[in-house]
Amino acid sequence: MLSRASFLPLLVSLFHQPRDYSPSKLDFGGLSLPLCFEMDGACVTNYTTRLQKQECEIQNLSAELECLKNSRKSNPSSCRLDELREENSRLHYRLNILKRTLQEEAPRCGTAMLNINQRLQDIFGPAIRAACPELDSPPLSVTPNQQPKFGDYQCNSAMAMTQMFKAKGMKVNPRDIAEKIIQNIPENELIQKMEIAGPGFINIHLKRLFVSKLLSNLLVNGVQPPPLAYRKRVVLDFSSPNIAKEMHVGHLRSTIIGESMCRLFEFLGYDVLRLNHVGDWGTQFGMLIAHLQDKFPNYLIVSPPIGDLQAFYKESKKRFDEDEGFKKRAYQCVVRLQSKESDFLKAWNLICDVSRKEFQKVYDCLDVKIIERGESFYQDLMMGVVKEFEHKGLTQLDEGRKIVFAPGQSIPLTIVKSDGGYTYDTSDLAALRQRIFDEKADIIIYVVDSGQGTHFQVVFAAARMIGWYDPQVTRVEHAGFGVVLGEDKKKFKTRSGDTVRLMDLLDEGLKRSMDKLKEKERDKVLTAEELTKAQRSVAFGCIKYADLSHNRINDYVFSFDKMLDDRGNTAAYLLYALTRIRSIARLANLDAAALKKAAETTDVLLDHEKEWKLGKCILRFPEILQKILDDLLLHTLCDYLYELATTFTEFYDNCYCVEKDRQTGEVVKVNMCRMLLCEATATVMAKGFDILGINPVQKM
Repeated sequence: MLSRASFLPLLVSLFHQPRDYSPSKLDFGGLSLPLCFEMDGACVTNYTTRLQKQECEIQNLSAELECLKNSRKSNPSSCRLDELREENSRLHYRLNILKRTLQEEAPRCGTAMLNINQRLQDIFGPAIRAACPELDSPPLSVTPNQQPKFGDYQCNSAMAMTQMFKAKGMKVNPRDIAEKIIQNIPENELIQKMEIAGPGFINIHLKRLFVSKLLSNLLVNGVQPPPLAYRKRVVLDFSSPNIAKEMHVGHLRSTIIGESMCRLFEFLGYDVLRLNHVGDWGTQFGMLIAHLQDKFPNYLIVSPPIGDLQAFYKESKKRFDEDEGFKKRAYQCVVRLQSKESDFLKAWNLICDVSRKEFQKVYDCLDVKIIERGESFYQDLMMGVVKEFEHKGLTQLDEGRKIVFAPGQSIPLTIVKSDGGYTYDTSDLAALRQRIFDEKADIIIYVVDSGQGTHFQVVFAAARMIGWYDPQVTRVEHAGFGVVLGEDKKKFKTRSGDTVRLMDLLDEGLKRSMDKLKEKERDKVLTAEELTKAQRSVAFGCIKYADLSHNRINDYVFSFDKMLDDRGNTAAYLLYALTRIRSIARLANLDAAALKKAAETTDVLLDHEKEWKLGKCILRFPEILQKILDDLLLHTLCDYLYELATTFTEFYDNCYCVEKDRQTGEVVKVNMCRMLLCEATATVMAKGFDILGINPVQKM
């Protein structure tokens, strides 16, 4: 083992780095290292570079020797080759010691939960490349083992590497490749043993003591996300209802999915801007203002009592369709609004304010935080966008319109209409440009229904064409989703065929959740305040979870009966499960302080197979979050929480936590180790619920 003193020269060199030098991790041979090991990493990188040069020279000399041998000449290079091989062996030895030191020390760095899968990839990546250096970018595949009796994780790279050899015209047994991979795995703190199974699977068994320490870290420090290299700026565009129209069931998915994505990024340490791109501009405001002037002529002095904005909109639309004089005046109102005349701006603001109050009722129910930045915000930016496309020669004229064709796209964007007006295309381009250059976003996500997929595809392509962003640097993504269906598998509507108002849906959820609680006689054991909290938790939690537990790309059937069922993968089941887990500590007369003290002094033993299974399941939480960060599919978290709850049930049925006297009912024995497993489960479940935007209550 190398002493820390041996790295002192590297520590000195660290202070001579440029002022802006601030990496969070280093990479050598595929092994990612945290910042606290960058000194050691510099040494490793140096050795690795020298090794690569020497191995290249060895190959050249070996080829030269082979030629000399074939021609039966003397080989003056043989001495040099022997020297290189000896030096190469020494460097390999020192490099392996360094890697082992770093791997053993890495888990002690910080209080964050460790992503075990990523850690295994850090270990296996260099070993895979070393096993077959002749392959370019060999695949790295490490996954949880689906059959625990064969191990905890599994590396499946050998079979894919065999196919790469086959493409080169070489026949290699995947088991031989697996054996070479194992030979290149250095000793580490994580792996107990490895076994080759079947055609070349590498089954990985984890060290129980290491897993126990990770659980203790979780219990002492809570669920802590991994440190970021730097705090990226994320802009999330979601919800986006239209002013003067009520939010309906079609806005449900965008609002729920977008809120949960925001919570995930925020928990992981990103700087998140939550934007509500409301439809607050356009020709429809001309007819609304004209109708307002007729119905409430003194609106500039007395605030008009518009109670039902939806009815107000329908009245104005009817007049617009039937009365030519009204239609002409409506167009004049649009022109005067766009000219920003004060009276018309006030009328516009009055209408927007009525809508905002109605929207906020929904956001309060769903616990959604969002900043309104509607289409009107980008109006003054659109002329600049058009000029930029024109200046770069990217526009074409088509029957009076100005259009833009992006590479690989068959449909153009219309950025100026034949009458000189702008379009949604222009507005969305202006919004994207503002988010890239003014907000300086690193990640931009649009949570909008899948029907808009082609539109966003063309907008993003045009932005790349004009040079606004490089997809290798800035992530711009459309997170589309399917529609909400009724139980008849058709678009969810009322019996009369109208779109379902979102507020009506939420009110119905409250009514049904109260019925469910009373059916379970919870009204007899909970106070009025506790019952109301439980009602809101179940109602809104079930509506959110029913959406998030389905793959967002697919349509899903909305059913109150299914979402309120306390069996299976539902919020009702999971909320009750979490409440029961938390009640175990109360049963054992343990408060939060006692559990915290126990976590600091008690080892979490994992001797029973159900303890081991639960411990590993708890620690997969960071892997799940990383996967969602990559693909933005939140149903993965729902599936994990359900798996965690059912795994806990197996554990609790097989391992006693609290032992009572059968006659008196008094607690006679508490297994503190298992109580800590209960606490760890509850801690992770609660954080999972928080990311999903679900608020569990203490009593239910």
